[in-house]
Amino acid sequence: MKQFKKILKIVFGLIIIILFVAFIYGPKYIDQSKNKVTLVTYFSNNSTLDSIPFIADLHCDALLWDRNFIEKHSYGHVDLPRMQQANMAFQVFTIVSKVPKGINIEKNDANASDQVALLNILQLNPSSTWFSIKNRALHQCESLHDFATKSDGRFRVITNKKELQQFIIDRKKNPKLTSGMLGIEGAHCLENDLSNLDEFYKEGVRYIGLAHFFDNEWAGSAHGMVKGGLTPKGIQLIKKMDSLHITIDLAHSSQQTIDDIFKYHNGPVLVSHTGIKGVCDNQRNLSDKHLLEIGKRNGLVGIGLWETAVCGKDAAATARSIKYVADKIGVDKVALGSDWDGATETHFAVTGLPLMVEALKKEGFSKTDIDKIMGGNVRDFFLRNLPD
Repeated sequence: MKQFKKILKIVFGLIIIILFVAFIYGPKYIDQSKNKVTLVTYFSNNSTLDSIPFIADLHCDALLWDRNFIEKHSYGHVDLPRMQQANMAFQVFTIVSKVPKGINIEKNDANASDQVALLNILQLNPSSTWFSIKNRALHQCESLHDFATKSDGRFRVITNKKELQQFIIDRKKNPKLTSGMLGIEGAHCLENDLSNLDEFYKEGVRYIGLAHFFDNEWAGSAHGMVKGGLTPKGIQLIKKMDSLHITIDLAHSSQQTIDDIFKYHNGPVLVSHTGIKGVCDNQRNLSDKHLLEIGKRNGLVGIGLWETAVCGKDAAATARSIKYVADKIGVDKVALGSDWDGATETHFAVTGLPLMVEALKKEGFSKTDIDKIMGGNVRDFFLRNLPD
C-alpha cells in the first residue's frame, strides 16, 4: 500500500509539472511554431516604405494569440512596434473563434473538436471564452480596444469615416501613429442569433466573412462538407449587415454563397485574404467570374502572403497575383491581404514589406500604383464604405 501511495504521488507530481509547463510555455510555443516566415528578414532602415503615405493590410489574426501587442516580439508577424517600424498606418485585425481539428482547404466537419477552445483554455483566457464562441470573439474585440488604451495614443481603433478621416490628418503630423479595425472570420460566432450582430457592431466590427473553414447556419464554406449557399437566415444577415454598413467579406465563402451574395446584395464587397484561380488554381482561391463581379461593384481584393494563396513562397508570387487582379479589374481594386498571424507561414512579417514594394516594381507598377496597392486602396475603400 505504501508503495502504491508513493507511485500515486510521483504520478500526481508529474501531472502537475506537465500542466505547469503546458500553461506557461505552451501558448508561446504554439504561436512560434504556427506563425513562421519563409524569409527571416529585418529592416532597420525602411526608406522604401517611408515614402508611401498610407500602408495598410486587410487581414491579420494577431488577436488569437497570447501576445502583448504593445511590445515588440521576435516571433509572429505583427505588433505595434513593428507596425511603426514598417510605416504601417492601418491593419484590420480579424477574429478567429472556431477552427475544427484537421483543417484543410477541401472538406471540414463543423462538429470536429474545436482547436480554438483548447487554445483559450491553454492561454488561461476567461472561462467564459472556453465554450462560447461568441464570448471568445467578443474577448478578442475587447483586447484590441485595451491595447489602444494602453498604447499612449500610438494606436487607435477605427470604427467610422470620421475617425478614419481624423486619423489621416493626424498621421500627417505624426507618422508614428498607427490604427486598426475589427473584422470577423465566420458568422458562426453570432451563435445563430441575428440580434448578436448589434453587439459586435458596438464593439467596432466592420466586416464579416460569413463562413470560415466549415458550413454554418448562415452560409456555406468553400471548405465545408456541403458547400451550399446562403440560408434564409443568411439572407437576413447580409441585409442587416448592409443596414449597419458592415461590409461582406467573401473570403472562405463557397462558390454558391458568393453567387447568392451577389444575388441578394447590390453593394460593394471585399475579399480580405485570397489568391486567384487564374494564377493559383485551388479550392481556396477566387474565380475570374467572381473577380470580375467584384470589380463591377467597386469592391476590393486582398492578395495573400502564403503559398496556398499564390503558389509561391516569396513576394514575387504575391506580386504576380496582384498584377493579374489589376489587369482584370483595375489597380484601384487590389490590396494586401496578408493573413499574418493566421497560423500559417507567410513570406515575411510586417517588417519585410520592402520586399513587396520591390516585387511590385519588377512587375512594372508605377510609384502611384504601388502607393494604391500598399494601402491607398484600403484607405479609400473604407472612406467610402464605413458608417458615418
